Amino acid sequence: MSAIRPNTYHLISLGCAKNTVDSSSMVQLLDQEGLTAINEPNRAEVLLVNTCGFIEPARQESLRTLRELAKRKRKGQWLIAAGCLTQRYGEEVARQVPGLDGILGTRRWMDIVQLLRQLRNQDQHPASPPRQGVAALYAPTLTAQAEPPSILRAAVQGASAYLKIADGCRRPCAFCAIPLIKGTAVSRPLPLLVEEARRLALQGVKELVLIAQDTTDYGSDLGMKDGLAQLLEALTAQVPEIPWIRLLYAYPGAVSDRLIEIMASKAQVLPYLDLPLQHAHPAILRAMRRPANIDWVIRTLETMRHQIPGLTLRTTFIVGYPGEGEAEFETLLDFVKEMRFDHVGVFPFSFEQGTASEVLGDPVPAEVKQERWERLMATQQQISLQIHQSLIGKQLEVLIEGQGTVQGQNGHPVDQLISVGRTYRDAPEIDGLTLIEGEAPIGEIVPVRILSAMPYDLHGILENQNKG
Repeated sequence: MSAIRPNTYHLISLGCAKNTVDSSSMVQLLDQEGLTAINEPNRAEVLLVNTCGFIEPARQESLRTLRELAKRKRKGQWLIAAGCLTQRYGEEVARQVPGLDGILGTRRWMDIVQLLRQLRNQDQHPASPPRQGVAALYAPTLTAQAEPPSILRAAVQGASAYLKIADGCRRPCAFCAIPLIKGTAVSRPLPLLVEEARRLALQGVKELVLIAQDTTDYGSDLGMKDGLAQLLEALTAQVPEIPWIRLLYAYPGAVSDRLIEIMASKAQVLPYLDLPLQHAHPAILRAMRRPANIDWVIRTLETMRHQIPGLTLRTTFIVGYPGEGEAEFETLLDFVKEMRFDHVGVFPFSFEQGTASEVLGDPVPAEVKQERWERLMATQQQISLQIHQSLIGKQLEVLIEGQGTVQGQNGHPVDQLISVGRTYRDAPEIDGLTLIEGEAPIGEIVPVRILSAMPYDLHGILENQNKG
């Protein structure tokens, strides 16, 4: 067996893009400490898992990952768990993962080096979690900690970068455990975000994806009015080098007229908005403790579509929430047919202890949730296909992310190169791709003529190639 390489680490990051940013921040600290990332967990000195604890399937995935690493952990290795699962269930994780050496909560990612130094000072690598060390560094409190000034709170993936503008959430959604995991909303200072955007531009980033649990709540804790709009105005004025700025995770009722005006007037701000609605029946929305004024939603979306040319709308819905009968689900289905969203994510309700919805139980059978999920997804798939077919013959700008070859029969590659990218209509990792015939420059935004469409992906040709 290969020897363990000193001063190396192997990181597994689970969950959402916000978690990815925290992982990137820990990587920067480990790199500054002189450690090197490697892809071989059996040879790494430090095994680090940034866990997700949002819903039960995510928790089980995190536990499986930790147990697998713990089972194969060798003498001379340390296993550290960080993130959402450990923030809420730290002591339980310590009990369920024999061989775990350290734990960090969501607001203590900046202690990764301190924890590692503490482990290295131990005389031996214990087979069970070092209770004193865990107790010292696992912080059940959700009080925000000071960020190291040298750390860029962003995750760069090719020519795109996620920039975290706030953490935590103050919304009262009954089904959601995020406030229990992350605490209340804490916005990052606007000048700091502008400076980080400048640093990302110097790295060649072409797409800046602004993320938070609720981007439309940005700045409220800082006393700002329309904080997200102010941030966008500052970014577009002071960092013109980044051509695409994308917004994720807006909150219904919080999309202001000023925000709509900026999206309509600033070319850098993409006409794309992720607005998780969760349902369309007022009674279910009230039970969820979500905004229940569907008329506002319809009016606002109509206004946005009228004022923002080419607007792409993404939303998410929960099916099988307690109290959702067939009539309530049909209301949701009809709403989706009427509004014709570009992208829709659908999730079966996940019962979460400690949330306000706990008292409602989980009365909708799993098979009913699955059947409703399938019906809603099938409906949206047809809508997405029709919308994509309307793009055939049009020219769209595409950010090129990679290249490959076409697969023929039996998986054998065909001698045809394709480039892969995304239009402004597609957010990284969650939406579709555009497949382009021939070679296009990776990391650049190029014009593409759309030739054909699928429910989730597009197919096109480089515009200059088409003219040739």
